[in-house]
Amino acid sequence: MDLLNQWDRWIFARETIIAMIIKTKKYQLPTTTYIKMGLVSILKEQWWVILIALAICCGYFWIASLWWIFGALLAYGLYVLFWAIQFTGVTQMEQNKPIFQKMAYEIDSRQILMKINTKEGMPVQWNMIKRVEVSKDAFILYLSKAQFIHLPYKIFNSDNDKKFLEAILKRKELIK
Repeated sequence: MDLLNQWDRWIFARETIIAMIIKTKKYQLPTTTYIKMGLVSILKEQWWVILIALAICCGYFWIASLWWIFGALLAYGLYVLFWAIQFTGVTQMEQNKPIFQKMAYEIDSRQILMKINTKEGMPVQWNMIKRVEVSKDAFILYLSKAQFIHLPYKIFNSDNDKKFLEAILKRKELIK
C-alpha cells in the first residue's frame, strides 16, 4: 500500500515538473535596443582595447605631438564605429528579420521556444547560452557576441514566472 502511494506521488511530481512552462506575452526587440545592448556588451567584453588607445596616447611623452592623442582617439572611434556598423547591419539582413519580429516565448527546463506564431518557432537549447545578465528590468541571455535573447520583466505574466526562470538559470549555473 505504501509503495503504491509513493508511485502515485512520483507520477504526480513528474507531471507537475513537465507542466512547468513559462508562457510570455508577445514582445518585439526594437532594433535600437539591440544595437545599444550589442555595443555595450562588446565594449565590456573587449575593455582592453581602450588600453591600446591609451598606450598610443603615451607616445606623446616620447615625441611631444598632439597627433598621438588625435590618432589614438581616431583609432578608438573607428573601432566603436566598426562595431556599430556590424550591429546595425545585423538588423538589416533578411535572414535576421525573424529575430526582430514580435514573438512569444515558452520557457521550460529543457529549452526556450521562440514562437512567431502557433506554427512557426525556433527552439534554443540551454547549452547554447554562454552567459546571462540579470539587469534591473530584464534577463539577457547571450548566445554569442552578437546574438542574445532579451527578456524584459514586463513580458512575464506574473512574478512567479520570473522567479521560476531565475530558478532554472540558477539550476543551469548561468547565474549565481
